[in-house]
Amino acid sequence: MSPADEATIPERDGPRDECGVFGIYAPGRDVSRLTYFGLYALQHRGQESAGIATCEGGHITTIRDAGLVSQVFDEDKLRALTGSMAIGHVRYSTTGGGSWENAQPIWRDDGRELALAHNGNLINAVELYNQLRHKGIDFRGTTDSEIIAALISSDYGRYVEDAVANVMPQLKGAYSTVVMTKHAIVAFRDPLGIRPLSIGRLEDDWVIASESSAFDIIGAELVREVNPGEMVSLNEKGLESRQVLTSDRKAMCVFEHIYFSRPDTRLEGKRLQEVRGRMGEILWRESPVEADLVIAVPDSGTPAARGFARASGLPQDDGLIKNRYVARTFIQPGQELRQHGLRMKFNPLPEIVSGKRVVVVDDSIVRGNTTRQIVGMLREAGATEVHLRISAPPIRYGCNYGVDMSGREEMVAHGRTVEEICDAVGADTLAYLSMEGVYEAIGTPASIHCDACFTGNYPLGDDPEQADNKFDLEQIATIPVGR
Repeated sequence: MSPADEATIPERDGPRDECGVFGIYAPGRDVSRLTYFGLYALQHRGQESAGIATCEGGHITTIRDAGLVSQVFDEDKLRALTGSMAIGHVRYSTTGGGSWENAQPIWRDDGRELALAHNGNLINAVELYNQLRHKGIDFRGTTDSEIIAALISSDYGRYVEDAVANVMPQLKGAYSTVVMTKHAIVAFRDPLGIRPLSIGRLEDDWVIASESSAFDIIGAELVREVNPGEMVSLNEKGLESRQVLTSDRKAMCVFEHIYFSRPDTRLEGKRLQEVRGRMGEILWRESPVEADLVIAVPDSGTPAARGFARASGLPQDDGLIKNRYVARTFIQPGQELRQHGLRMKFNPLPEIVSGKRVVVVDDSIVRGNTTRQIVGMLREAGATEVHLRISAPPIRYGCNYGVDMSGREEMVAHGRTVEEICDAVGADTLAYLSMEGVYEAIGTPASIHCDACFTGNYPLGDDPEQADNKFDLEQIATIPVGR
């Protein structure tokens, strides 16, 4: 381990989470509290900031701040958020930094007062930003989400539904978005359906969320997913729908099935716990190995590990214990603790792994630092062999559509064969699930998914080397208009 590696506590060695959105139109209900719990169920999608906006009597109130949902909100704040409808957001930044100005929901009034929450990433954000600045529209933050909000807020359409329909064709990239005005909540999804978005029903009221698990926590039922290119409006009439855009293909993110969405979420009609279990079963069929024990890298590797053990007949146990209370920390561990930094998250059990040939199942490897340290810890705990099995193909390309991957040069699979990756992380053997195995487990074809992070085939035809950088808007925000 290099001194640079020892000096930090590694984050989860996988793609950084994206964002989660929630919306509810329910007069007579405690909408802020329902939104709070909906966001609580979506917390895994982003831990940088959280926010809720409500509307009462034509006035929108927004509370947002850095931190987890439980850190941002307390009883007093929820009591201050009254109204008949609400939207909420949890964020991990994919465009713009993590400053307070970039927390959501975003409030704008450029002719139409609104609040907006967005999951996704626009690949033409800089172009749209410059267009709006030249029209005299100013920005407080540096996110593509605020660009969408400004476009809708300043649009000439009489109703917010008309404004959204006018704006959607201008947006290129991924957007699963909820916007609230004093009259309605409108949710809309990009024509490829890259990021997830679902509709739920709470008795006679309507709910929108990134994942169906947010419906379960408040007692709502999943009705269906928002169709790619569809706009739905929640208002006093109930739910209204309009198909705004169409596309020759769908491109739903395949990584939602592998890692991002919660295992209890239903996506494309399937419970993801079952899908991930099948990935583990197929992984054994494709890459069997002589071993004594199967363990998971918790928690995201657990369903696939169960499937791998089930198919192989090998026993499964908890060889790594995860501390689930470790959030981001700015406290450095000190010299005497640096070499033990990873143990803040994972601790091996010598009594379980000692003397065993261990199969370690995880969902992905990106940079490889954490994987290499886990392999080392298992060897120190007495494992005689460590065989890595990954329930996804090698990640070799970045994501332009709302997932914060490492740069290609940082990816351990970039320019390396599987054998070279195995040597880099120090395992005895390494095998990945094939792309065909992924789609067999999901049960839907590659033609309706985006798998660009594995294949480099970007459904919008964009060049990953020329896509907008996460901090491009921050860099140009300081340039005077006209320069």
